[in-house]
Amino acid sequence: MNHFTFTQQFREIYDRALALYAEGRRGAENYFTPEELAFLTANGITAQHIYDYVEDQHNEDVPGYDTALSIEIIRRDYFLNVQNGQWTGKKEDPETWPAKPESLAGIVWLPRILRKVRAKLRGELPDSAMFCCGGDRRFFKANNIHPSEFINLAWRAGDDDQPIIDFVVARSKTLSA
Repeated sequence: MNHFTFTQQFREIYDRALALYAEGRRGAENYFTPEELAFLTANGITAQHIYDYVEDQHNEDVPGYDTALSIEIIRRDYFLNVQNGQWTGKKEDPETWPAKPESLAGIVWLPRILRKVRAKLRGELPDSAMFCCGGDRRFFKANNIHPSEFINLAWRAGDDDQPIIDFVVARSKTLSA
């Protein structure tokens, strides 16, 4: 694996997937060559996650390549250095997550995204869920947080919700300051 060229290879795969989506091709299973799939898998990334980014980029003009890359660099770092390049083989069940309108410390979506961000970080997000989906983006915007900043915070906090809650509460107050 060539670590030095990771961002270049990621960009090529992202751009090609975006072009395929624009041409009308649908479904993550139809996008990537065996070599591209091997690259993604070796770096802790799923084909579905790239597909989700390009689908939203094409349809909503967000989250953008830079955001996708910044999220996946953190996931990759965690995968290679904490998980030693090994997938857990587990997938979260979104049906067990807190409901979308639930709140914590007065912040809607926070209970749900706490589960979701950890699943993303560990590579356990199911294909049916996207980290940085429309609901997540509303949460990030409403609380003045960048998605990569949030996944990095989740890594540092481990299983302890309190530092994340404190950060979100403090950051959300910066919008009115």
